[in-house]
Amino acid sequence: MATILQKIAEQVLSRTTFSSLAMDRARDAAVDTIGCMIAGRNDESVAALTRAFDREIAQGGEARLVTGGSASASLAALINATAAHALDFDDNFHPARAHASAVLVPALLAVLTSGAVTSGRRFLESYLAGLEAQAAIGLGVNPSHYNRGWHATATVGGIGAAAGVARLLGAGKEVTAAAMSLATSFACGPKGQFGTTAKPLHAGIAARNAVDAVRMALAGMSGRPDILERRQGFLDLFGGDEAHGWEGLTFDETHIIESRGLVTKRHPCCASTHRAIDALLDLKQEHALAADDIVRIETKVGISAARNLAYPTPADEMQARFSMQYCLATAFLKGSLSLSDFTRQEIQRPEIREFMPRIEMQSYSPEEEKGVERLPHVVTVTTRNGRIYSKSRLHAKGSIEAPMSDGEREVKFMDCLRWANRHASEADFQRLGALAEFETLSRDNAFWSLISDGPHPRPGP
Repeated sequence: MATILQKIAEQVLSRTTFSSLAMDRARDAAVDTIGCMIAGRNDESVAALTRAFDREIAQGGEARLVTGGSASASLAALINATAAHALDFDDNFHPARAHASAVLVPALLAVLTSGAVTSGRRFLESYLAGLEAQAAIGLGVNPSHYNRGWHATATVGGIGAAAGVARLLGAGKEVTAAAMSLATSFACGPKGQFGTTAKPLHAGIAARNAVDAVRMALAGMSGRPDILERRQGFLDLFGGDEAHGWEGLTFDETHIIESRGLVTKRHPCCASTHRAIDALLDLKQEHALAADDIVRIETKVGISAARNLAYPTPADEMQARFSMQYCLATAFLKGSLSLSDFTRQEIQRPEIREFMPRIEMQSYSPEEEKGVERLPHVVTVTTRNGRIYSKSRLHAKGSIEAPMSDGEREVKFMDCLRWANRHASEADFQRLGALAEFETLSRDNAFWSLISDGPHPRPGP
């Protein structure tokens, strides 16, 4: 009987046709991730990595770095994926409870070498393979895997991404299953690190793990093919009380990116804040609310979201991304959130600090959440004249239920390039949008000139 990893490997390698919708969504995800990667290249988390590995970077390697220069495939995956996740502007993927693309895209980019002949279409097909693998693994252990404190980007993300890298490198089913098994042994990442530079590092570690696991498997290294489901395996150790495992695992003819999609981030902060931000902005517009009108803003969110948002009075820009109080106050006062709102100078603005104490957050009870995959986040506003307005959001802007337009995606991409102190060109967005039409992707061609044009330090805050 085939093991779970063998079933996943069989599925992701045997799916050879993809709908135009699946390919379009994969392209959009890749372009969005590249924008986030460029924006994050000057972040302190990335700067720390380049300092830590300066000797290796100086020696160069077969893979390009978004910061400029080159390094080994393993190190490039680590640095580029950390950059992709550094500003928490990259997408979310609910079936895996992970930042799927921030791991997958940099891992796939890292194995594009100067001698490789990889088309843009093959790149996107490999992305879809890795995404489907992440979904299958995540569905077996979530939500309790995530709720008990594991950052699934670092665990599920790395295991699933290995399947995508394996497909891109032409590995067979046995090697693909072996790579995912090895990546399971690398899996780690506690959510207690949220609000620190270790959080984006989790995406970097997962991408590096995926690349390393595939290269090891191709060289003959292997692990147990039943490591997901066996005793003392991934489910047993990482799953939690509500994980149901993979009994009866099946795959739909429709790809998971079509049925569930990704959530492209509208706001550059923790996704646990997004539905509340959207609900508050809805209320502000619907009722023409002004700051002086507000006595109290109450939010009700999921238990895991409340745990993620551990900084009611953030001390730096990273903590601010995980602060419901800061994100809601800033969004309400400014009408939106952008990358420029997350600097040490901005988070200390007096008008924001004065508004934040009016914001309260509570979570659903375990009884309310039991057996329910997803509950809406609710925002209730109490005004000085005693009126109470309430709004709930089950889906954030950027989900397939509330999609961003092409124009909104382009605005975000331009914001990312400007943040990286790079000339923002609509032509770059349009050229990357033609990713599927590139006949060859390698570290030396025009495709990479859109991503890495050398270091451009961003001016201080």
